[in-house]
Amino acid sequence: MDGLDAAFAALADPTRRAILARLAKGEATVTELAGPFRMTQPAISQHLRVLADAGLVTSRVEGTKRPRRIAKGGIEAMDKWLEMLRKALRQNYVRLDTVLAGMEPQKEGEKR
Repeated sequence: MDGLDAAFAALADPTRRAILARLAKGEATVTELAGPFRMTQPAISQHLRVLADAGLVTSRVEGTKRPRRIAKGGIEAMDKWLEMLRKALRQNYVRLDTVLAGMEPQKEGEKR
């Protein structure tokens, strides 16, 4: 759960969510990621560090550059947890459908 806590805490910031949305399109350097934001490259680097510590972003060395990309494992862990919630919601709706199907239809003018 610690990994999930860190991941969801990291995603609480809109800048970090925007960075992840950009990385969903492919790798990018800090310079490329800083482009749309009104902040310095060191500030973007700090956001990337938080995302990396949460297991959501990884980097690789390419000469003098360090392109970042989404870390599959971190996203999959969050998705697995969210799927557990989706399953519980689906089961609740199935139970509700069963209850509603078992109710007698209300006659016109009749009060419940």
